[in-house]
Amino acid sequence: MMNEYTKDSEMVELLRKLDISRPVAKTLACLSDGRELTSHSIEMTSGLRQPEVSIAMRYLKSNDWIDIREEKRDNGKGRPVKYYKLVVPMDRIIEKIEENIIEESRIILRNIEELKKIS
Repeated sequence: MMNEYTKDSEMVELLRKLDISRPVAKTLACLSDGRELTSHSIEMTSGLRQPEVSIAMRYLKSNDWIDIREEKRDNGKGRPVKYYKLVVPMDRIIEKIEENIIEESRIILRNIEELKKIS
């Protein structure tokens, strides 16, 4: 049976092979089980630094894959705590990555065909 660490590591490795950035791959692995996590817990789990988590969140938000919720701290001081949660199931995210790769491959193949014509 595969433990969570092994599953997350394998997911990160496979996403990286698909040219997904390291911060995005690690963040997706953290959020893949559907739990709502704080930026800090993502940092601790993934080993990413805060700026890397922010970059990954911008990417995930631009694809409408996450929901961001803010909550004031108990003492009322400082910035609110941000909570992140995937709003799109991982299988749909993987399908979107697949669609993007297929489209990129089509463009590359068209360019190769054009090169063959002009050479």
